[in-house]
Amino acid sequence: MKLTHGSNTGTEVKLRWLLLGELATWIGSSFVWPLTSVYLNKQLHISLSVIGLVLFCNCASNVLGSFTAGRLYDRFNPYPLIVAGLGTDAVVLFFMAFFHGWPAYWIWLIITGFVSGWNGTMINSISTSIKKYPGRYVFNLIYFAQNVGTVTGTLLVGYLYDFSIEFLFLLASSLFAIACVNAAIHYRPIINFHKERKAKNKGASGKVKTEPMPKYNVMLMVGFLISLAVTWLMYMNWESNLSVYMVSLGIPFHLYSLLWTLNGAIIVTVQVILARFPRLFKNLFQQIIFGTTMFALSFATLIFAHDFAHFALSMVVLTLGEATAFPAVPAYINDLSPMTSKGKYQGAISVARGIGQAFGPLFGGMMIDHAGYIPFFITAAICIFMMVLLLIPVHAKLRRHIKVFK
Repeated sequence: MKLTHGSNTGTEVKLRWLLLGELATWIGSSFVWPLTSVYLNKQLHISLSVIGLVLFCNCASNVLGSFTAGRLYDRFNPYPLIVAGLGTDAVVLFFMAFFHGWPAYWIWLIITGFVSGWNGTMINSISTSIKKYPGRYVFNLIYFAQNVGTVTGTLLVGYLYDFSIEFLFLLASSLFAIACVNAAIHYRPIINFHKERKAKNKGASGKVKTEPMPKYNVMLMVGFLISLAVTWLMYMNWESNLSVYMVSLGIPFHLYSLLWTLNGAIIVTVQVILARFPRLFKNLFQQIIFGTTMFALSFATLIFAHDFAHFALSMVVLTLGEATAFPAVPAYINDLSPMTSKGKYQGAISVARGIGQAFGPLFGGMMIDHAGYIPFFITAAICIFMMVLLLIPVHAKLRRHIKVFK
C-alpha cells in the first residue's frame, strides 16, 4: 500500500467551528423534516401519495445539490460557496415562516433540499482539509455533532410545533444564520488552502490539473458506494414503514418515537467511545464491515420482534451499525481521494446516500404491500449481508494496489 502525504502548510479551519456549524444546521433541519408529513396531511389536507412525491422531490434535489457542490469544491474557492449555501438556507426558512401554504411549501422543500445537499457536501469536503487530526477522528466528531443536533431538534419540534409553526421556521432560520456567520468568520482559512492546492496542481495552461483517482481506488470506492446506497435503501424503512408495523401490533406510537431517542443516545455514546479509543477498530475497513453486518442483523432480529422490548433490541443493533459504518465511509473515501478531487468523491457519498433515501420508502412500501413485513425484513437482511460478502473479497484483492492520500 503506497502512502502520499498532503501539505499541511498554512492555517487550517479549526475543527470546533466545523462542529458548531454542523450542530446548528442539524438542529435547524430537524425542526423541519419530522413535521413535513404531519403538517401537509393534517393542516393542508394533502394526500399521502402526494406527500410521498413531495419527499421524493426533496431527496432528489438533495442529490443534485450534493453532486453540484462536490464538483464546484474542487474547482473554485469553497469559502463563498459554503457561506452562500448556509445563507440561502436561512433565507428560504425565513420565507417558509410566512408562506407555508400549498404548493409554496413543496417549492421551498425542493430548494432547501438542494441547499441541504450542497451544504452537507461542502462541510464534508472542507473536513478533508484538516490534517491536524486523523480522518476517522474528524468524521466521527462530525457525525457526533450531526446526531446531537438531530436528537436536540427532534426532542424540541413536538413542543414548538404545537406552539407555532411560524416560530419554528423562524428559529430554524436563525440557526442557519448563526451557522452562516460562523462560516463567514471562521472558515476563511479554506481560502489559503484552496490557493495552495491550486498553485500546487496548476498545469502548463494555467488551469488546475485534476488528478484522477487510481483505478483500484475507484473499484473499491464503487463497492463502498453500492453498499451505502443499499444500506440506506433499507434503513429508510425504519423511519417510514416501521411505525405502521409497530402500531398494527398494538404498540403505542409514542414508544416508536422513544426508539429514536434511544437511537440518538446510543449514537452519541458510541461516538464518544470511538473518539476516546480511536484504535478500537484496527482500520476503517473493519469498522465499515462491522457496521454493515450490524445493519443486516438488525433486520434479521425484526423477523422475531412482536413487542417493544424486541424492537428496542433491534434498534440497539441497528444503531451500532449506523454509528460505526456511516462515519467511516467518508473517512475511508477521503483516504482514497486525490487532493484535487476530494469534493467530487465526498459528493458521490451524498449522492449514494440520497438515492437510497429517495427510493427506500417506495421500495419498502411496494414490497410490504405485495408480500408483507416479514419477507421484507428477510430481503433487507440478505441484501445488506450480501454487501458484506461483496466488500470483503474486493478489499482483499485490491488492498495491496490502492494508493492512500493523506
